[in-house]
Amino acid sequence: MKDLRRYLVLKYIQYLVLSSSNAISTFLGLLGSLYTITILQSAKVSSKSTAVLILSLAKADILVSVSVVSEMVVWTFDVGISSTAFTSALLQNLLTANAHISCLLLSCVAFEAYLITFFPTESRHLRTVKNARLTSRIIWILVTAECALFQTDDLLKASSTSAPAHSPCILLFHFSSTAAALLRSLSYFLGILLRIVNVYIYYKIFFSISNR
Repeated sequence: MKDLRRYLVLKYIQYLVLSSSNAISTFLGLLGSLYTITILQSAKVSSKSTAVLILSLAKADILVSVSVVSEMVVWTFDVGISSTAFTSALLQNLLTANAHISCLLLSCVAFEAYLITFFPTESRHLRTVKNARLTSRIIWILVTAECALFQTDDLLKASSTSAPAHSPCILLFHFSSTAAALLRSLSYFLGILLRIVNVYIYYKIFFSISNR
């Protein structure tokens, strides 16, 4: 449990404290996620809702691994890519998806800690493995849809320059561009809100434990 707490602290710093990830935090995050996946898939660890959420959080770093490995392969072997703009956008969208999944799952872990601290008995029927898996699945589906929209928008931006002014591609471009812009704004404000909520939750938990 101490190792999992350290891992959560690392992830909170990486996604909810730092304004943007750097090479050091990304490397430490990947190592921590690999270690956490190994621990949580061990038969010695009991399956609880918190463990399910943390495991899903660790698996989200697979998206970072794909992006980092792809960039290393291109840089090391000087691989020629037919659609550089498309690939660059895809790798960036994978990092964005990882950040959004991680922030949402960290917030779920914080909310569960709040329930355990203040409503341990009343919330027992909510803090189940089934609900944790369902929550993780919903988060992954929503963020995957967001990533697909962002990627579609980037693809249409790249192809809109060569399309006629009144073609269906242009109309689709305007629709996806508006939807992507709204979603990016919503994600930005949601990220700020999640930071505030997480600080408030752990502030309440800290002083509650101190008073005891």
